[in-house]
Amino acid sequence: MTRLDTLSARGRDFLGSTHAIMAGAMTWVSERHLVSAISNAGGFGVIACGAMPPHILDAEIAATKALTDRPFGVNLITLHPAMADLIAICGKHDVSHVVLAGGLPSGAAIEAIKATGAKLMCFAPTAALAKKLVRSGVDAIVIEGSEAGGHIGPVSTSVLAQEILPVIRDVPVFVAGGIGRGAAIAAYLEMGASGVQLGTRFAAATESVAHANFKRAFVRASARDALASVQLDPRLPVIPVRALKNAGSEAFAAKQREIANLVDAGTIGLAEGQLQIEHYWAGALRRAVVDGDIESGSLMAGQSVGMVTSVMPVAEIIDELVGEAEAALSNRAA
Repeated sequence: MTRLDTLSARGRDFLGSTHAIMAGAMTWVSERHLVSAISNAGGFGVIACGAMPPHILDAEIAATKALTDRPFGVNLITLHPAMADLIAICGKHDVSHVVLAGGLPSGAAIEAIKATGAKLMCFAPTAALAKKLVRSGVDAIVIEGSEAGGHIGPVSTSVLAQEILPVIRDVPVFVAGGIGRGAAIAAYLEMGASGVQLGTRFAAATESVAHANFKRAFVRASARDALASVQLDPRLPVIPVRALKNAGSEAFAAKQREIANLVDAGTIGLAEGQLQIEHYWAGALRRAVVDGDIESGSLMAGQSVGMVTSVMPVAEIIDELVGEAEAALSNRAA
C-alpha cells in the first residue's frame, strides 16, 4: 500500500471509490455522462440536481446507473421546494450518498435522507457549523474555499483547512476549492483531510457535455481571469459567484442596478429582486455551458482554471492527479 493509499483510506472507504477524489456538482455539467465517467475511472461522481424537478432527477439517476456500477452521489439544494420528493427519488434508486448544499439543512431533511440508508454529506463554512452538522447526524463534511468556481464563501481553502481539519475528527472531511494538481491533494491529506473535491478540471474533461467553446475558454484562461462577482446594493445580498470575466460579468452588474431601481420604485419587493438575481445566474450559466455563448453567458470556474491546459479524458485527469500526489509524498519522504 502506498503512502497515498494510507492517507486516503478513510475517504476511499467512505465513498466506496478507488481514489478519494470527489467531483464537484456543477449545474448543467454534472450529469450522467461526466458522473459515470468519473466513477468508472476510480473517482466519485456527483449529479448536480440544481433546480431539476423530481421526474427529471429520477431519469438522470436511472441513466447514470445504466452507465456505471460504481458508487456516485446526488447533490441537492436545501432550498429546493420539492426537497421531500427529491429525497424520495434518491431513496427509490438506493443512491449511496447525498450531498446537501446551499444552506443549513433542516432536521427533517437530514432525518429523511438518513432513513433511505444514504450517507449524508454537507458543506460547512466554519468549524462551529461543522460541529453542529456532525451533532445533527451528518456523515461527512465538505469544506470549500473561495478559490472555487460558482457560488463561493469569503474564506480561502487553506485557511478553512487549518481551522476545521484539526477539530473535526469524528467524520471524514473533504477539502475543495482551487485544487488542480496532485501535490495539493497530498498536502491536504497530510493535514488530515480524508479526500478532496474538484470541479473546474472535470468541467473541461472530454466526457463533459459542456460546449466546446466553454472548454476552450477554460484552456485559454489563467487563474487571474476567474473573478468573484461584486454586490452593488446592500439591500440585495448576493452570494458571490466566481467566473471568468467576460461581457456577462458586466451584464450582471447592470442587472443588479436594474433590480435595485425596480425595488426603489416599489415595482418589486426585495425577495423578488433576489430571486431574479438567482434566475439570472441560472440562465447565464446555461447559455455558456449548453449554447456555447462565452461572451454573454456565465463561465463559472475556479482559480484552478489556470491548470486546465487541455481537454483530457477523465481517466487521464485522475491518473495525472494520483501520480502527482504520489510523487509529492515520495519527494517529501525522501
